Amino acid sequence: MRDREASARLAEAARDGDEAAFETLVREHTPAVWAHAMRFFGDSSAAEDVVQEVWIHVYRGLPQFQGGAAFSTWLFRVTRNVCVDMLRSGSRRPVPVDAFERDVPVPDESGAVDLSASVERAIRALAPEDRDAFGAVALFGLTYAEAAESLGVPAGTVKSRVFRARRAIAASLDDQAGGA
Repeated sequence: MRDREASARLAEAARDGDEAAFETLVREHTPAVWAHAMRFFGDSSAAEDVVQEVWIHVYRGLPQFQGGAAFSTWLFRVTRNVCVDMLRSGSRRPVPVDAFERDVPVPDESGAVDLSASVERAIRALAPEDRDAFGAVALFGLTYAEAAESLGVPAGTVKSRVFRARRAIAASLDDQAGGA
């Protein structure tokens, strides 16, 4: 992902009608949007719907984006709102997570695929408020202050939620390694 200034310049160009700039924003930020939606719903089909809806909202909302906040902060807020709206409307429901669920390990010489699946399970098992704070900081690269503004909570709350999330993910991975 580009630095904040480059994303802001792209957002400004896209707001002024530069289609290539908008396409670049979409290409560079879609992985974070998809990952957040995937963690929110636990379903790739729902994540794809969220991605599409987010970029429609962003495209329509660009004229109002003034750059007062970083583009990634605004994009996180749009992504989170789309997820919550889909949940409230009943059009999508999160897939239940069993914290003790064990998938059949995927053969991989490096173990990277199995580790990735374990990390995803651990993140999806987090409390929603911890998962939101962790996603804002880890996926979207927001500062604690930016995440706090987006989530409507104090920065100290974001810090504690991210700390709690990291601790829970580490414990889950330790448990899975010990149980394997």
